[in-house]
Amino acid sequence: MSILATVPPVSLHRLLHTLITGLLLACACDATFAMPVFARQYEMTCAACHAAYPRLNAFGEQFRDNNFRLLNWREKTTIDTKDDMLALPKTTPLAFRAQSYVQGRQAREVDTITYMTFTQNNAETDIQSPYLIKLLSSAPLSDHITYYFYGIFAEKGTNGTAVIEDAWFRHDDAFGTGVGTMLGQFQVSDLMFPRETRLTFQDFMAYRFANITYQRGILFDRGFGPVKIALGAVNGNGTESNYNLNSPGYLRPDKMFDNDTHKNAFGRIGITLGPVTAGIFGMANRQMSASGLYGTTTGTRDTRAYVGGLDFSGKVGDKVHWFMQGLWNQWHGFLDAAPANNYSWFAGFAGVDYIHSDRWAYSLLWNYADARELSDSNTIYAGINMNTLTLTASYYFMRNVKGVIEINGDFLRANETPPLIGHASKEGYVLVGIDAAF
Repeated sequence: MSILATVPPVSLHRLLHTLITGLLLACACDATFAMPVFARQYEMTCAACHAAYPRLNAFGEQFRDNNFRLLNWREKTTIDTKDDMLALPKTTPLAFRAQSYVQGRQAREVDTITYMTFTQNNAETDIQSPYLIKLLSSAPLSDHITYYFYGIFAEKGTNGTAVIEDAWFRHDDAFGTGVGTMLGQFQVSDLMFPRETRLTFQDFMAYRFANITYQRGILFDRGFGPVKIALGAVNGNGTESNYNLNSPGYLRPDKMFDNDTHKNAFGRIGITLGPVTAGIFGMANRQMSASGLYGTTTGTRDTRAYVGGLDFSGKVGDKVHWFMQGLWNQWHGFLDAAPANNYSWFAGFAGVDYIHSDRWAYSLLWNYADARELSDSNTIYAGINMNTLTLTASYYFMRNVKGVIEINGDFLRANETPPLIGHASKEGYVLVGIDAAF
């Protein structure tokens, strides 16, 4: 029998609380006890929208689906300009999110020049502070138009640069049709499970492997009772690329965000029946081939890729939230070393969040991926293989300030035989830190 299984719940809570508090104080982490932008705008508690920050409850999901506004948004959030065609926020709608961690980890860095040895960058204990500092802003601009964006000032130790990830305008009733339209930068995977609202530090890795996170594009959605349909198109080259376009004529240079005529098309159909929601997702991609040593460089051939997905989620009472996602992927002619070959692989995850009380929330997340034919491709894509289990305990000092302790176990055997292009080292870790939004 596990030792933890014999500890009474109250004692375990006190033990974890003491451990988190002690480690956070040792890190000298400080937080401002203040309220995020939407709570400030409507003068209500974060608990109105969050079961446990940042996980949304049913009201929070309704608020999101209503274009981030309540019916009295003009009275509560804007100044009286005596002009019906002008809606200016009473205050600049800004909020911050900050994270700091201490992490003990197993993973070792591979020398990516030769892929034959490990480097000396191998700190088993790492003080990751600040891990992330983010500026967020959102406000209604009219009865139907809302904007949302956030910029990252620092992430994973990188300072001196700013990165904009989510940045979009949304109209919730285009031309009176009931069709919502979003234009900008967003995550395709948000149609299923938004990564920004997960309770674990560990990511939903299937979305990253399948490259359905941040893109620039347009999205249309419409609800029909319990059924919701979403269709969209994105450039397919992420959010960092732009290309010089030297138009005919004198001094007419311009920038293009995409360098080919292809767009990646995607869609999802979801249905909610009682406490359970199910969805089917599909995406047709164009991607450049992989070339060079172990497939580490971008080739020159335009290849096809397809993603199909199933997702399920639901609740048991008000405390238990469960979710699962499976993604089936096909890459046609992807590797320049074998252009006639097609590759199929799978990735998915499943998890449960248990909101024990106002102070405590627990999460369990399983990430799994099978590279299948890519396992024998002699490329870095053999590293898609994954099998980890993550346990997270979150203690809420305040609604918007939480301490986190997380343990991640890796069940795959490390293969340290050169070349180090697959699962070369274990990926387990223990992490303690603080996450605040204000």
